[in-house]
Amino acid sequence: MKLAVVGGGSTYTPELVDGFARMRAELPIEELWLVDPDPERLRLVGGMSERMFRAAGHSGRIRVTGDLVAGVSDADAVLIQLRVGGQDARRGDETWPHECGCIGQETTGPGGFAKALRTVPVVLRVAEAVRRHAKPDAWIVDFTNPVGIVTRALLQEGHRAVGLCNVAIGFQRSFARMLDVAPERVQLGHVGLNHLTWERHAWVEGPGGDRRDALPGLLTGRRDELAADVELPAHLLDLLGMLPSYYLRYYYAHDEVLREQLGAPTRADAVQDFERQLLELYADPAQDTKPEALAKRGGAFYSEAAVDLIASLRTDRGDVQVVNLRNDGSLPFLPDDHVIEVPATVGASGVAALPVEPLPADVAGLIAHVAGYERLALDAAIHGGRDRVLRAMTAHPLVLQYERAEKLTDLLIAANR
Repeated sequence: MKLAVVGGGSTYTPELVDGFARMRAELPIEELWLVDPDPERLRLVGGMSERMFRAAGHSGRIRVTGDLVAGVSDADAVLIQLRVGGQDARRGDETWPHECGCIGQETTGPGGFAKALRTVPVVLRVAEAVRRHAKPDAWIVDFTNPVGIVTRALLQEGHRAVGLCNVAIGFQRSFARMLDVAPERVQLGHVGLNHLTWERHAWVEGPGGDRRDALPGLLTGRRDELAADVELPAHLLDLLGMLPSYYLRYYYAHDEVLREQLGAPTRADAVQDFERQLLELYADPAQDTKPEALAKRGGAFYSEAAVDLIASLRTDRGDVQVVNLRNDGSLPFLPDDHVIEVPATVGASGVAALPVEPLPADVAGLIAHVAGYERLALDAAIHGGRDRVLRAMTAHPLVLQYERAEKLTDLLIAANR
């Protein structure tokens, strides 16, 4: 098969290549095309990827190109991992909202909105090239943030697409470690929108096929450890009876996060430092395995999640994975065409959400509020116009106040002019 990675010059890419090399039985790649507009990154990342394949005994070929059409032509699957504007744009997303007393973050709040506005038009152009030049049954796997908004943009335009995030697989691996079981024996009761999710269950399969929910015991016996992992008060976990993802900290502890951010280096600064170190390693002709430093870049277990998803879509395994897909009644308080993040069966015909239990009022209310913002954000990203941007900005639960939204809108437009 031919697989294309759009944004293949990312320092993340060797994480993917490591997964492709280790799991070549599940995903027999003959050609892996890395597509990126940055020729120097392509040279370094492509060379590193080639050495990794050879060191692992993988027979597939690594091809690099700045030509999108060449990269996706006749591809069986295309993975999109873009960052429009690079870390410089991210630095802006993480700083200018501070002027209005809002957190700066690249996937939620005003900064996340700015990223959506920059990203959606570019991803849709990439997807159109996939529609025209890839194989007719090719899947698009979107790992580009904000994943929920971007995936809905793709589905709304009729593309064969599914969204992917590594938050769920991170929880699965963490729970498996705490329970001392193999990760594949743990199935999550994961629910919400991308970067707005809660773990309601941690089903563990026994040797006889029976299942037990281990999460209540973890919330009791590992309560403080879990609270520290997501950086939220332990009593909040008691109140919820479930485990919020780390991204809920931007809502449940907004002012605390803002105080931490003010005057501190941005995550963009830290990532740029990591990327410089990684690119130096990738330039070393003796480096042929994924460097340990890559763990600091983020994206833990990204390769496993991506390989499992693409393999199931191509080979019809029918297993359960957490993905971003159409709601279609799973959360009855949301429109059918909204994109949610829940466990789903994955096969050649697509993805189908597992049934979702009714949600508590506070969780359902926050999901509905953010979903309303997301719909307005996508409308602004596709159609443009200051008024659309302002309306979406006002709708975000971390903004709400009109005067603040007006100022944030002006700051967003100025920062992204």
